[in-house]
Amino acid sequence: MYGKPRRHGSRPAARRTLARVNATDRTPADLLRSALAADPAQPLVTFYDDATGERVELSVATFANWVAKTANLLQGDLGAAPGDRLALLLPAHWQTAVWLLACSSVGVVADVGGDPADADLVVSGPDTLEQARACGGERVALALRPLGGRFPQPPAGFADYAVEVPGQGDRFAPYAPVDPDAPALRVGGTGLTGAELVERARADARTLGLGPGARVLSGAAYDTWEGLSSGLFAPLAVGGSVVLCRNLGQLSEGGLAQRTESERVTNTAVPQAP
Repeated sequence: MYGKPRRHGSRPAARRTLARVNATDRTPADLLRSALAADPAQPLVTFYDDATGERVELSVATFANWVAKTANLLQGDLGAAPGDRLALLLPAHWQTAVWLLACSSVGVVADVGGDPADADLVVSGPDTLEQARACGGERVALALRPLGGRFPQPPAGFADYAVEVPGQGDRFAPYAPVDPDAPALRVGGTGLTGAELVERARADARTLGLGPGARVLSGAAYDTWEGLSSGLFAPLAVGGSVVLCRNLGQLSEGGLAQRTESERVTNTAVPQAP
């Protein structure tokens, strides 16, 4: 069944089981499979947008369901193959996290903020549609509306993600095995293979003192490795979870402390104001 993120107020009680780390995991998709096997009901991504008041929470199972559907869309309808480059023009958002893991599942290189003109396909938010039109391949647009809502009017020349993804299969199997030593991610001018990404995420987790069950609040953008690591990959690598906050600067005074307490945050990664 198509998994929807939970609405505000439906956050489950603390889980008794902590996700276990599998030392043989060599791609982000491997990390997600291990988390799913350990405790599918454990929260994985909790997302806030402090400009709109949105809050959604995705368990490991719900997040993995979105990833499977997106990977099926990517491999099937969009015809993406291992080694293809996808320009990912999205902010720090729970749907961006889904696309990152879907790319890893297929073997597609996620080029965060990459040039669409040089990409095989592009995934864009509502604010970068004109830039995304430079891509000569398949184009997908996300409205980034609450609960994954669709565009009121689909943008010309783009497939609306919210329209296309619900009908995709709930399970995903790649046509070809994903090579952990093949390029997997490009961000901030740095390229990483799947294996390198996992190792860097584990190293970051050690530096941050993260362990199984860690809950990281991140207000960092996804346009740097540090933002991607603290806001997704490092917690995932150790069986933790992330509270991903967009527009954190609009949070009311005292709001950050309240959120840290209510979300049972164990670590924070909040950029300092200039």
